[in-house]
Amino acid sequence: MCCVSWVLLGTFLVVLAVQGAPSRCPSACQCRSDLQHIMCDDAGLRTIPRVSEEARLVSLQRNNLGSVPTAAFSDSKKLVSLHMQDSQLQEIESQAFKGLKQLAYLYLSNNRISSIKPGAFDDLTHLTYLYLDGNQISKLAKGIFSPMINLFFLQLNANKLQELRPGTFTGARDLRWLHMSGNKLSTLHPGSLDEVENLALLHLSDNKLSAYPSAAMSKLRVLEELRLGGNAMRTVPDNAFQSFGRYLEKLHLDSMGLEKLSDGAFNGVRGVRFLQLDNNNLKSLPKNLKLQNVTNMVLNNNPWDCTCVLAPLRRWMDSNQIRSDAVCASPASQRGKQIRDSTSVLRRCRSKPKSKIKTERRH
Repeated sequence: MCCVSWVLLGTFLVVLAVQGAPSRCPSACQCRSDLQHIMCDDAGLRTIPRVSEEARLVSLQRNNLGSVPTAAFSDSKKLVSLHMQDSQLQEIESQAFKGLKQLAYLYLSNNRISSIKPGAFDDLTHLTYLYLDGNQISKLAKGIFSPMINLFFLQLNANKLQELRPGTFTGARDLRWLHMSGNKLSTLHPGSLDEVENLALLHLSDNKLSAYPSAAMSKLRVLEELRLGGNAMRTVPDNAFQSFGRYLEKLHLDSMGLEKLSDGAFNGVRGVRFLQLDNNNLKSLPKNLKLQNVTNMVLNNNPWDCTCVLAPLRRWMDSNQIRSDAVCASPASQRGKQIRDSTSVLRRCRSKPKSKIKTERRH
């Protein structure tokens, strides 16, 4: 009788072990490399399946999952890459990714996520790449990314964000690439980017910004690429890029309705190589824009004033053998001509000779 009891107990423990760590490929999925790669794309799933504890990559794309519940992947603590794009997700519950301390890549693009509960990203201390683009996120809770001490890349394009507040990026000090184009951002509050001062790339195109967010940008130090195109700003103020000017290489200011770049807008900018200014209302370039390091400028669809104010630009075009499509709007004699072909730009624009100092001889 004692032996039978031990046999029954052993059988029960084996069943528990099998239930706790699935050793078979989930139905409707395809598995490779001894259950390390589990592919469940287009499988008609309505719930997240339990997968092997050996899984390194799980793909659940194009299903109808609805939400990511608490501890949805608690059996898969070795996961490195998780793909859940186009799966009709609407909500990420608190501690949804509990236990996934080795996860480096998380793809949640093109869903309908409108709610991310506090603590949803707990345990994601190793996460490096996070894709949340193409959702319906209108607000980011303070500290929502705080567990992500190794986050390098954050994709938030095409959501419904309206503002950024201080504390949003607390903890994500290693973030280098931040994409927030195609939202409804009208306000970047002072301090909202302080925690990510080491950003190298910031995309804010096609939002609702009506003024350059100087206070929010003032702590950025090493920004190399900035995109602001598609925001309705009439001017760019003095010292706009000064805090990161020595590192700035690519600047996109297209389709903004810009009427003027302040004469001091490029203070501190030393090495910009690409400058996009097309589809604005600009007549001239600021005096302190250093053109010697610029290799490419997009200038078309602006009402350029082809007088001496554009002489530095014309010299830059000649020295770099660049033929831009940008045309003159004034004066009347040059209207419709390409800047490069406008003879008035350099004629009469030579440096004025220094006045001779007259000395009187004393007798």
